Amino acid sequence: MAERFPRRAYAEAGAFLSDYAGQVAAAFRSVRDSELERAITTLRQAIRDDRIIFACGNGGSAAIANHLTCDCSKGIATDTNLRPRVASLSATVELITAVANDMEYAEVFAYQLRNAARPGDVLITISSSGDSENIVRALAWAAENGVVTIAMSGFSGGRSAAMADVSLHVDAANYGVVEDVHQSLMHILAQYMRMAELPDDKIGVSRF
Repeated sequence: MAERFPRRAYAEAGAFLSDYAGQVAAAFRSVRDSELERAITTLRQAIRDDRIIFACGNGGSAAIANHLTCDCSKGIATDTNLRPRVASLSATVELITAVANDMEYAEVFAYQLRNAARPGDVLITISSSGDSENIVRALAWAAENGVVTIAMSGFSGGRSAAMADVSLHVDAANYGVVEDVHQSLMHILAQYMRMAELPDDKIGVSRF
């Protein structure tokens, strides 16, 4: 596992920028190509089978899950014949607060899956620690009900990295660095799938 960063105070922002960029670069290199390929294959199959791709996360990871609905829906569909169905379980504030208030916060994602998910759908979890209880419960429910899982994690990977069918683990020990790479992985997944559907002459003139 990567060492904690930063380990000292920086007198100049430029020096911090340089080291932070180095941390991000190292974190990118830690992501396994084979798992990224498996994630691509999983998402392609789900789109072709007209399954729903769900995403969820807490805090900054919730923002990435919400952003994912745009890039993995509109982004992939632009100029292609793919029509992804993507939903963020982190965007349903009314339902999240109702479940959290009446039941417990640990159930906010699993509860939604029980109502909306079907076998063959896909769940993407985004958690820097990989150990958030509501993420773990969502993964457990998915595994028991035929929903394929992709986990983005950081730090040690937590329980989610071990539970998921596909593990996009980022070996970094700084929340900002982990979230930066998770956000980029989301863009990479979406842009790669769109690019694969475009002819070469269209790629060179399209904006990604």
